[in-house]
Amino acid sequence: MCHHCKRVALFGMLVWCAATRGSEGGARMNPEWQELTADEARVIVGKGTERPFSGVFDKHDAAGVYTCRRCGAALYRSSDKFDARCGWPAFDAEVPGAVKRVPDADGRRTEIVCATCAAHLGHVFIGERLTPRDTRHCVNSISMAFVGETAYDATFVRAVFAGGCFWGVEYYLQQATGVIYAVSGYTGGTVEHPTYKQVCAGGTGHIEAVEVLYDPRQTDYETLARLFFEIHDPTQVDRQGPDIGEQYRSVVYYQDEAQKRTAEALVAHLAKKGFEVATRIVPASRFWPAETYHQDHYFTTGKTPYCHRRVKRFEE
Repeated sequence: MCHHCKRVALFGMLVWCAATRGSEGGARMNPEWQELTADEARVIVGKGTERPFSGVFDKHDAAGVYTCRRCGAALYRSSDKFDARCGWPAFDAEVPGAVKRVPDADGRRTEIVCATCAAHLGHVFIGERLTPRDTRHCVNSISMAFVGETAYDATFVRAVFAGGCFWGVEYYLQQATGVIYAVSGYTGGTVEHPTYKQVCAGGTGHIEAVEVLYDPRQTDYETLARLFFEIHDPTQVDRQGPDIGEQYRSVVYYQDEAQKRTAEALVAHLAKKGFEVATRIVPASRFWPAETYHQDHYFTTGKTPYCHRRVKRFEE
């Protein structure tokens, strides 16, 4: 080991040792964080690296969300994981705002840490051409936990918004910090398994909407609702820009009383500012995901929304 690497290793060990001292003996500086084992602290706090091909998530392929071992924040979606054959889990994208990039102590690489609690995750590499995104987050398994799809509702929060063509609403919400996914679909009607053709023809009661799954550790419902009211025109009735029809109306589908109160407060706030808000606030009903070709439309085509744009309507 060269003299520089010895200094880097010594620095990491000192940080780890300092963090693991204390009355509880574990690396837990925030009472809401998970107490770490000595091996976890060596990597997560001391910025160490687990042995290649030894991590539980290296070949893991279940559907779900990878979260921070220390604070529980959502980090990566299973759909963004790929086999880089490097010995560690690899992802080519992260949950928006979940991962922070910082210069590594070795002066050469870029370290990645949890944006919520600064836990060491691993390193990010660009230019390897392993996936179309040309990015590889090389993450230590020991830095993560996993939430399967069946446990989503016990860990994350859902929200449903409708504001015209779901392509544009999805485009903006999907890029918001803490949003794990945004899915285009149909809701509000009585027909089961509705199709795009049926909804456009009318008579189903369904409208185009977007279901969001978000991490409450990274964002909150009010933040997303404010964004919703700024990415479409809430004063238009049964239309949005050039798109006209009942399926394009503005609606907030609340999951509970807290979401209802938040939406009502935002509408009242806009009304005081002179906006004649047409947005309806109604209880959430069964959400039906739209056909596959409707998902991630603007990300797939490389285009941008034609009838949605963000307009500031709230004070910072």
